Amino acid sequence: MNVGKVGEENVAGISRDIHVKVQQYRGTGISFGDLLKEKVVPQELKFSAHAENRIKSRGIEINKELKQKINDAVANVASKGGKDALIFTDNSAFIVNVKSKTVVTAIDKESFKENVFTNIDSAAII
Repeated sequence: MNVGKVGEENVAGISRDIHVKVQQYRGTGISFGDLLKEKVVPQELKFSAHAENRIKSRGIEINKELKQKINDAVANVASKGGKDALIFTDNSAFIVNVKSKTVVTAIDKESFKENVFTNIDSAAII
């Protein structure tokens, strides 16, 4: 292990920039896990460009309440180990990559009958 003095390029093998960041968070009461979730894990549901196009072209309404329900369903699927989920609502369905919390496509109710859903390992009805 490369051990140097504070102020040098490396401190115990950690780059100086990382060492400075760690020092900034010490004593703040923020846990490493909370910091990691905040910085690395996306907290909010995202929509791919493809999904946004499908939502617009199919006239699917997305409001805060629906977005929160989808987000909650994705969290539930994630807790059970799901990776790619089909989330059904009364009037639409969404295929979501669970790890990235990204809606990859959207289907309106009229298109349900015409679709075969592949590459999913989970489903949720909200």
